[in-house]
Amino acid sequence: MWMGIDLGTSSVKVVLIEDNGEIISEASADLSISRPQSGWAEQDPSDWLVAVEQAVLSLPSDLRAATRGIGLSGQMHGATVLGADDRPLRTAILWNDTRAAAECQELTRAFPKAEEVSANLVMPGFTAPKLLWLRNHEAETFRSVRSVLLPKDYVRLHLSGDKATDASDAAGTSWLDVAARQWSPGLLEATGLRIGHMPNLFEGNQITGTLRAALAASWGMEQVPIAAGGGDNAASAVGLGAIEPGDSFVSIGTSGVYFVVDAKPMPNPKKAVHCYCHAVPDRWHRMGVILSAAASADWGVKALGYASIEEALTDAEAARPGPYFAPYLAGERTPHNDGALRGAFTGLDANTDRGAMMRAIIEGVSLAIADCQRAIGHKPSEPLALVGGGARSQFWAQMLANALGSSVALVETGQAGAASGAARLGAIAAGNASTDLCRKPSVTHVIEPTDDLAERRLGWSAIHPAIRELNP
Repeated sequence: MWMGIDLGTSSVKVVLIEDNGEIISEASADLSISRPQSGWAEQDPSDWLVAVEQAVLSLPSDLRAATRGIGLSGQMHGATVLGADDRPLRTAILWNDTRAAAECQELTRAFPKAEEVSANLVMPGFTAPKLLWLRNHEAETFRSVRSVLLPKDYVRLHLSGDKATDASDAAGTSWLDVAARQWSPGLLEATGLRIGHMPNLFEGNQITGTLRAALAASWGMEQVPIAAGGGDNAASAVGLGAIEPGDSFVSIGTSGVYFVVDAKPMPNPKKAVHCYCHAVPDRWHRMGVILSAAASADWGVKALGYASIEEALTDAEAARPGPYFAPYLAGERTPHNDGALRGAFTGLDANTDRGAMMRAIIEGVSLAIADCQRAIGHKPSEPLALVGGGARSQFWAQMLANALGSSVALVETGQAGAASGAARLGAIAAGNASTDLCRKPSVTHVIEPTDDLAERRLGWSAIHPAIRELNP
């Protein structure tokens, strides 16, 4: 039995898998986000630990007792800053926080090779500019920083007492030499930090420590090994068996992702494509990322007065195409790299009802993910696996297939991709060499494109240049 713990943005998910990779039990616990100002997003790290405890203890006790290893995955880019006592100095600044736009330019001026070494544009959501923002705006806090951990690695510190991370998660900080898979002294110095501030680096399938005795006793488990794991999307890829060059998938979670595996780094910063290390050795991946995918749908449910996402999607499916929606509620990454960009509806008239507006939201998110596909320049040779909350809706999956012009596959692990991948990495790290662990999951349904959305795409694409001039 192997446990995967995924620290998401809206919840913690925990799964238990067998040696063949099959999920036999899962649990979750919700998280909330604080937004003190427009463009800001924060969480209290102590809430992560409470949610992990709640989710783990929701699993059957006999299965917990049979667990032989743990793997971790989690939301990327978050800045968890610790003082000399290893306690957080402030709330964590999350991946979808865009306050550090000016600091991106500051970092690039201080280290002109930043884009070349990190294989990415320096973006406001990444970790390094957040530390520059602290230095510029919360100087006393910055002076007290002794360690910087990514969100899942703060959970690791609680579980085992180890300060460690993996190459896939570290690649999203703007501090990693992505080709060498090592911290860059130059990038760290440009933010006023040293390698000593950073956790130790591991590959995702390596052991970083063991579960603390007190916690093991509380959970009814042995002191099992803990694997480095991966950033949420890289871990999802492992859960989907996407570890060979050319493997690809789409994720519709809080954010939206188009993911392709590569045998070597293939940066494309001009299109705001992410080029990161994979969670397995000798592999890299490219991602196109939009910041508000399911987050846009959740916003629509609340703003339009729906009782549930299910009710909203039923209304959306019944509605005829009408207005357009730009899903830039928290800025955007691929392909625009504009943290100040904000969302908009256009084409509203007196007959527009909330069903038409909800349909526009689902369409807008799908077309934004298609923007990521074009930025990467990828045409899949087989159906794209779809994971995340959007995988629960065949209507949304159909809209996505139409937007991409590609077949979309719903798969068995569609709801627990990152946690499942983390568990698999835990099993591999502990010496389980089963070839079943990284197999691709069974496809439950394939959805073919039924409409190329060419006319709708033309109207939707005109929104960005128009609203770019209206940014507050």
